[in-house]
Amino acid sequence: MRSKTIITTVLLIFCVMVLPARNVSSELNLKISIAEKIQKSFKSKGRLFIYLSQKKGIEPRRQAGINTGSYVFAKNIKQWQKKTAINTSALGHWMKTSDWDLNATPNGTYFVQVLWDQDNSESRSNAPGNIFSKPVKVTLDGSKEIALVLSEIIPPRKLVKHKLVRLFKLKSMLLSTWWKKTVELKTAILLPAGYEAHPEKRYPVRYNIAGYGGRYTRVNHLVGNKTFMGWWTSGNAPQIITVFLDGEGHFGDCYQLNSENNGPYGDALINELIPAIEKKFRVSEKPELRFVDGCSTGGWVSLALQLFYPNTFNGCWSYSPDPVDFHWTQLINIYDDANAFYGDNNLIRPSMRSIYGEPKFSIKQEVTSENVQGYSNTFVTSGEQWGAWNALFSPRGVDGLPRSIFDAHSGVIDKEVAEHWKKYDLLLYLKRNWTLLGPKLQGKLHLWMGDMDNFYLNNALRNFKVFLDGTRHPASNAEIIFTPMKGHCANYSQRDILEKIAVRIGEIEKNKTH
Repeated sequence: MRSKTIITTVLLIFCVMVLPARNVSSELNLKISIAEKIQKSFKSKGRLFIYLSQKKGIEPRRQAGINTGSYVFAKNIKQWQKKTAINTSALGHWMKTSDWDLNATPNGTYFVQVLWDQDNSESRSNAPGNIFSKPVKVTLDGSKEIALVLSEIIPPRKLVKHKLVRLFKLKSMLLSTWWKKTVELKTAILLPAGYEAHPEKRYPVRYNIAGYGGRYTRVNHLVGNKTFMGWWTSGNAPQIITVFLDGEGHFGDCYQLNSENNGPYGDALINELIPAIEKKFRVSEKPELRFVDGCSTGGWVSLALQLFYPNTFNGCWSYSPDPVDFHWTQLINIYDDANAFYGDNNLIRPSMRSIYGEPKFSIKQEVTSENVQGYSNTFVTSGEQWGAWNALFSPRGVDGLPRSIFDAHSGVIDKEVAEHWKKYDLLLYLKRNWTLLGPKLQGKLHLWMGDMDNFYLNNALRNFKVFLDGTRHPASNAEIIFTPMKGHCANYSQRDILEKIAVRIGEIEKNKTH
């Protein structure tokens, strides 16, 4: 028995040594064709995206490739003949969020989807007019070719049909001249319940700015909320017109402000859009009855509009605003740090955390994902968060694109570009102009932040509060509230904002009688 055991063991060792090891990765080739039914809509130039995800339930194209188990590959194609299928293995290098290539895809089960970004009117890939395939489930355990068909078109946006909802569009002469093409501003208007019954009445107005990239069609979700609409139509809700501004811009969210790269969005809002809306919808047209609010990107934009146009708005409700002090651009000190991805201790910087402090993903991961999204193969043209900040705050480069605040791959910060960002540093702007701005902002600033903001935005707002608390001549009466153990936009509520604006209107009316 013992001799047999020894012989068996030797044979097993020999087999392990001479037999080939089981593959841990496979070559994945996608053969992508265009369905005949959509060939009339197909454009030959665009950016091809491949999405691989190990997550069930969410279409791969709706995942960013930041979190584990989600991967994105992308490549520009200048001339794709619509009747010709493309083999991805023949296209060479791809921009990617993974640390492996398609020819060495780790074995496992994936949901695979492709998208053809051919739309030139919007900044992001999941835009109307772009074409995508249905997801296919694939198990890799050896090289495999998969046939995918671009068969679905993302439909145009539609506004919900409701007696209190209106679509308002305006061709901006300012932006159209700047861009040398037609630029149309879109909004959705939510009217108060008594609007039609009182044709002689003029109303206060609230301009609402969405979180990052939010569109005017977000009113659809609000109208679909039975609890909110039950209150809004009950007769107990404030009689205020809400205007839902559109966040779309050439490089991502336009932030509703003038910039070297986006053009005169601030002038277009203040001098074109607002007067046109207020004339058409029986708004009071009095600045004292004009208000602005939002959360996240909307929080920053609403605050910036109140600061840069202090006489245009009479109250700002800003929740979880983007960095209001660039010494704390999330966890980056744009002015003093050498690198955006790594701190002085060489530890990678997180971009998002849970309210208990657990990091979710890093700034480097986030920017890598945006590099894949951008048609320039950098975050500068991604249409996402860092690309939009960069377009708003940075100067224009000689190539016509925004100059990058940091190297897209190493994270090294460009100090010359950082100097240009100072123009949009809201705390720095307040400090430099408090004597002039202070009297104009009394009673107008209402800010909220969770002390465990998921994107580390509480640090910048703390500095903002320290400055305002120390102001004199005049002393600021800004309301800035921090709530312990609350995350990003946790306390934001459409109804709550409307009720707070109603209180502000009541105070204004009361002061008139004294």
